[in-house]
Amino acid sequence: MQLLPLLYQLSTHWPIIYGSIKEDVRKRLEAFEMSAYRRMLKIGWTQKVSNEEFLRRVGCHRKLWKTVKKKKVAYLGHVLRHDRYRLLQLINMGKVAGKRRIGRKRKSWLRNIRDWTGIASAAQLFSLTRKRKIIKN
Repeated sequence: MQLLPLLYQLSTHWPIIYGSIKEDVRKRLEAFEMSAYRRMLKIGWTQKVSNEEFLRRVGCHRKLWKTVKKKKVAYLGHVLRHDRYRLLQLINMGKVAGKRRIGRKRKSWLRNIRDWTGIASAAQLFSLTRKRKIIKN
């Protein structure tokens, strides 16, 4: 079963690829994907079919979240390997001088990728992307 083209347009939308993704955005993406599947097969919410049961019946699994993660990691590798993105490389590798704000740190773009790939430090992530040895999920 193929996803709607709208799902892929959503997964390539710039805030999702180039911005940091929080848990609520991930849940919204998954909810949108399930509602699109249900709309395609004309299964209403009144039929009380759980998401797991629905996916089992159809014989597919969720693809949108994996697509978003794959595209973000691919974009990072592209930026870090090519010389024309020097400014973006400096921004990604740089550190801002001064004191940070009070409170919890915001989820950053690099933190998303480090969490998904399981790589602990940003320096190790940068060296692996230059060698093209990043983990592909």
